[in-house]
Amino acid sequence: MSVSTAVSVQSVCAPLPVLGRDVTVPLVTGGEVTYAALDYAASAPALQRVWDDVAAYAPYYGSVHRGAGYLSQLSTDLFENARRTVAEFLDCRPDDQLVFTRSTTDSLNLLARALPTGCQVFVFETEHHASLLPWQDARVSYLDAPRTPGQAVRTLERALAERDPHGPALVCVTGASNVTGELWPVRELAAVAHAHGARIVLDAAQLAPHHPVSVRDLDVDWIAFSGHKLYAPFGSGVLAGRADWLRTAEPYLAGGGASRKVTRREDGGVAVEWHESAARHEAGSPNVIGAYSIAAACKALTEAGFETLVARERHLIAKVREGLAEVPEVRVLSLFGDDAPRVGVLSFVVEGWNSSHFAAALSAEYGIGVRDGLFCAHPLVRTLLGSDPGTQGECGAPEAAPGEKSLNAIRVSFGAGTPDEHVERFVTAVRELVADGAKWSYRTEDGRCVPAV
Repeated sequence: MSVSTAVSVQSVCAPLPVLGRDVTVPLVTGGEVTYAALDYAASAPALQRVWDDVAAYAPYYGSVHRGAGYLSQLSTDLFENARRTVAEFLDCRPDDQLVFTRSTTDSLNLLARALPTGCQVFVFETEHHASLLPWQDARVSYLDAPRTPGQAVRTLERALAERDPHGPALVCVTGASNVTGELWPVRELAAVAHAHGARIVLDAAQLAPHHPVSVRDLDVDWIAFSGHKLYAPFGSGVLAGRADWLRTAEPYLAGGGASRKVTRREDGGVAVEWHESAARHEAGSPNVIGAYSIAAACKALTEAGFETLVARERHLIAKVREGLAEVPEVRVLSLFGDDAPRVGVLSFVVEGWNSSHFAAALSAEYGIGVRDGLFCAHPLVRTLLGSDPGTQGECGAPEAAPGEKSLNAIRVSFGAGTPDEHVERFVTAVRELVADGAKWSYRTEDGRCVPAV
């Protein structure tokens, strides 16, 4: 990207206001600095717009569904309008069903519970654990990591060609990797799945906050994502797509709200008639604030314009990649190659550094928050690093002291709320740490490097 283009992008698109943008944190070397939140791939900061919308509704909070009072009716309308808003954001089909869940993990576990008998699931080993692990009760085929988007399509084609064509099948694939940020060929994979009589679910946890996502355009059968990655706190997620498997499956949770009618049987038990709508899988009092916050985020991102947001993010990606490329000791991890399109997520290792030590120094000495470890995508990171599991500590982070060979990686991630200064400070910090070393001493505590004092 040229300097003139970068200036143009900056002038037309400032970062979206997020909570915490003015928070300062102490440095071990003395003084304070504005916190640089560069761990968006784990949880993005809440958009100020989302927080303001939730705060405006909070005094009117009430029970959802079946309440006769005004606040209950208002909250019910808010909850169901949020469902419609999110469905519009995802460009769902008219007969699709949208269920509010707790997260992407919850959404995919719900779908796993709704699989027809004998369903075979195909999933690449490169997936996040949220989409790699829920299928344990089904027949699962784990596909090897592809090295190009075309290879991913061919690998899936071969696997589906060998399956029983008469039984149900499901393909699960990510839209953007939570490790490399690389975009996957979702539309092409969906075409292959449907050509072989299979369905496909898209894990859009890392895609939806960065790019527009259309269920119809991508031709996926389901889509799952989390609010906390879409600038919306309060622990809510979404599963949207085909209604038939969801309508016939046993409720994900049994309880009030999921049942239409409950009666006593003559044998002393109870007979239950379950809802066929989304309520079938939303038992209990729903998280109306979580659902509303997702809808508010969808509106805010749509109004900001994804074309503008994507252009600015590419500007930030270019800054980070160009800065890291100037440090020979840094190796950026990639499946599809340096030129592959990606969202604002990059993972890397630094020669001669334990990743936990490096991440701790970024935080303690520069006020920069990143993530280190295996990012809940252990098979993928080990493939990229060419390493074995090693001795595992908390969350898969190897128990290694500063200076030892790293068996994990460092991830920097950013998005719509990231100012240029944060990525510039990050690049400067990487350069200085590699050239001069850490200014502070660190020790290992519970498998992680922390400042010695």
